[in-house]
Amino acid sequence: MKARWVSFGEIEIDGECFRHDVVIDQGVVRKRRKGPSKALRANFGHTPLSAGEEIPWQGSILYVGTGARGALPILPDVFAQARQRGVHVVVDKTPAICRRLENSDEMDVNAILHVTC
Repeated sequence: MKARWVSFGEIEIDGECFRHDVVIDQGVVRKRRKGPSKALRANFGHTPLSAGEEIPWQGSILYVGTGARGALPILPDVFAQARQRGVHVVVDKTPAICRRLENSDEMDVNAILHVTC
């Protein structure tokens, strides 16, 4: 999978540009649906990533790109659920996660990428 950080607020995946957070689920890219986490926004200043969202748990690795400056909060329930499911979570700034995706097996690695801060 070719993922590239274009600029603040823009990411390119396999030649297609996205200007919103995305989820990569077994090679399929979709918009991140933040609804279940929205109620927690006031506590963090950002809508955090919580286990209430549709997280792609099917692979053995879940990459989480936390934005250009690493500002995306990740709630402990995400890590707890990952442990229960035997999924290794790798957290880094989104540009670094994009580089990791270049060398990954699409079917075994999933990702959630925050594209702004």
